[in-house]
Amino acid sequence: QVRLVESGGGLVQAGGSLRLSCAASVRTFSRYVMEWFRQAPGKEREFVAGCTASGGSRYYADSVKGRFTISRDNAKNTVYLQMNSLKPEDTAVYYCAASTAPRPRNYDYWGQGTQVTVSS
Repeated sequence: QVRLVESGGGLVQAGGSLRLSCAASVRTFSRYVMEWFRQAPGKEREFVAGCTASGGSRYYADSVKGRFTISRDNAKNTVYLQMNSLKPEDTAVYYCAASTAPRPRNYDYWGQGTQVTVSS
C-alpha cells in the first residue's frame, strides 16, 4: 500500500513563505512523476506544479510561476513545494499526487492534503 503524506501547511501572512513536503512510502519513488494540486473552498481542484521522475523537468501553473518551486529528493522519497510571495488567493488544501507520466487522466496515488491559509 503506497501512502503519500503531506505536511508543512499552516497560516501565513500575505507575502510570506511556506514549504510543503510530501513523503511517499514506496520503494520505487524515483519512477514516479510527482505533482502538486490545490483546492480552494467552492472551487475545483487545480494543478499547481509537477516534477518528472528524475527531477530534470519541472512545470508550473501560470498562477504560481516565479513564486513556487517544486523539487524532490529521491533518496528521501520526498517532494517539496517551496511557496514564496504568498497571496490570499493561494489559500487552499494542497495535495500531492503520483503518476507514471505527467498530467495523466488518472493518478496512481493521492495524499490526504495539507491546509494552507494566507491572510491579507
